[in-house]
Amino acid sequence: MAPTITTVVLITFVVMIKMMVIEGNDTNDIYDPCSDASIKTSDGFTFGLVFSSKESFFFNQTQLSPCDRRLNLAGSKAQLTVFRPKVDEISLLTINSTSFSPSASGGYMVAFAGRKYAARSLPVFVADDTNIISSFTLVLEFKKGTLQNLFWNSNGCGSCSGICLNQTDCATPVSNCTGKAGSPNCTTSIQLAFAGTDKNDKVLNSWYEVKNLGQYSLFNLYSNLKNSLNNIL
Repeated sequence: MAPTITTVVLITFVVMIKMMVIEGNDTNDIYDPCSDASIKTSDGFTFGLVFSSKESFFFNQTQLSPCDRRLNLAGSKAQLTVFRPKVDEISLLTINSTSFSPSASGGYMVAFAGRKYAARSLPVFVADDTNIISSFTLVLEFKKGTLQNLFWNSNGCGSCSGICLNQTDCATPVSNCTGKAGSPNCTTSIQLAFAGTDKNDKVLNSWYEVKNLGQYSLFNLYSNLKNSLNNIL
């Protein structure tokens, strides 16, 4: 059963840097992020992101999956979005909505999928009333097609033009996210990659490819493309 969390309508923008396979190659008919799926390369895979306070993801000092009803996410200001990327294709997921506010939801996010293994990432800071981190890298790790783990990979501060939080993440002052001309893009963007093996024991390589992209990450590609379009318009 899907988590009963207050949801917000979000627009998902996905960039694929490999050739998109035809829809008929998707053999995974599990669309609920709280159900278990066994995937192969080129399948779609559904996972969720919940934005809430850090403490709301814990019950008796133990972090639980957002699918676990012992968490009182339904009674909080939590916001949920669900994505279905292609397995082992590098994707850039962005959340664009005038009603979406990570700081108002609690400032942290957790990625999750599945029920038996209840895989979930650690809560990662997104925003508060002072700063916002807009670029993240999420790795989905599988074993024989079953999700085992989701983990965030720090992008480092090498490319920071402003604030570096905890010596690991570039941040932007919220006061600069006004939408006025020349202001930084504060849209939440998640570069997604896969690791491990699918149900046919085929190695998932996109995480290796992301690590080798370096300065040519999809964040830069998306930002440069958006700036070019703004200049044209």
